[in-house]
Amino acid sequence: MTFTAQANDIFRQAIYDYHLKDDVDAVIKNPYQSGSIEYSLYLKCWIDTVQWHLEDIIRDPHINPEEALGLKRRIDRSNQDRTDLVEEIDSYFRQKYSGVNPLPDARLNTESPAWAVDRLSILALKIWHMQEQTERTDADADHISSCQAKLDVLKEQQVDLSTAIDQLLEDIEAGRKYMKVYRQMKMYNDPSTNPVLYKK
Repeated sequence: MTFTAQANDIFRQAIYDYHLKDDVDAVIKNPYQSGSIEYSLYLKCWIDTVQWHLEDIIRDPHINPEEALGLKRRIDRSNQDRTDLVEEIDSYFRQKYSGVNPLPDARLNTESPAWAVDRLSILALKIWHMQEQTERTDADADHISSCQAKLDVLKEQQVDLSTAIDQLLEDIEAGRKYMKVYRQMKMYNDPSTNPVLYKK
């Protein structure tokens, strides 16, 4: 099984498990061994799934402003957790391929493997929720047809992105490409670099 076949299976499982309760405050029950790549992939998609629903909630035009502010701060924390986890997954790849000597003409990719996996997780969520739209009984035929067309494109994207990630990993393993990982260094979360925070 390829890496992305495994990842896509885990993402579907995490999304399914979340929707058993469909509650942003539900307790995660990660079925994989802590410290394993499977554990990290499941946790990554769970975070993405919770955040997806937080983004839905905050767009309620009748939401209480104080509640909206609390949700915005929760989304900010979630984004930081997501970023930290992506970097953790890249550490897994760096360790896995640490013994590979890049070829003299090895090239650098535009993004690290884990940031591509991040997009794959979000794509799994888009597919799940677009599929829901195609199954609505309270929507008209035009809506269903439009969502089905979008779902078809999303599924094609998933195949293409999965293929590209697996090819990237093959290239890294063979020394044709090499990894460089830059930390995100998000300045607005850091009290020492966000002027609104440090000027207080």
